Amino acid sequence: MSQHIGALTLLVRNYDEAIAYYTNVLGFELLEDTNQGNGKRWVVVAPAGAATHLLLAQAATEEQAQHIGNQAGGRVILFLHTTDFAADHAAMQARGVQFLEEPRHESYGSVAVFQDLYGNKWDLLGPRP
Repeated sequence: MSQHIGALTLLVRNYDEAIAYYTNVLGFELLEDTNQGNGKRWVVVAPAGAATHLLLAQAATEEQAQHIGNQAGGRVILFLHTTDFAADHAAMQARGVQFLEEPRHESYGSVAVFQDLYGNKWDLLGPRP
């Protein structure tokens, strides 16, 4: 038996602003944007070639809206792996990504925490220098 996680849902305020951020700022690909009617869309983004995707879900209720940007209770929720940490870190900074710390080097690799446009915390992770 073979299993994998295909997608994770990420609550967003607005489909179009989320698509713009994840594609233009983080450099992800828009894999799907299908209108499902009644203001609902199936929007999927991911880094090029990634096996796991993000399903961008526009909050439909006040309860959902309250969790935008804090789906992990203030902890890092997503981990973006790169093979060229320094280049990706510099490029992301140039595109306006807000890093919450300077890069650091841990036993498992180079890491820097950043937040997306909603405040979700991510780790940018690269190999050990």
